[in-house]
Amino acid sequence: MSTGNTTDTQTAARQAKFGKLPERIPSEDMVTEQPSPEGRTPNAYTPEGSWNHFSCLALDLGL
Repeated sequence: MSTGNTTDTQTAARQAKFGKLPERIPSEDMVTEQPSPEGRTPNAYTPEGSWNHFSCLALDLGL
């Protein structure tokens, strides 16, 4: 039987398809920085807008 020839063919096909890793992407190219909106600092506390970020069981039950 020619299992060695079949294995070599499969190995060659796999090497042609997956033989090389993709090029490494620098971390500087993966990060995008944008300025904050006008008149607002990114870590500012806004009591009017912070209520919707947390869940309260008493409020959910209407107590």
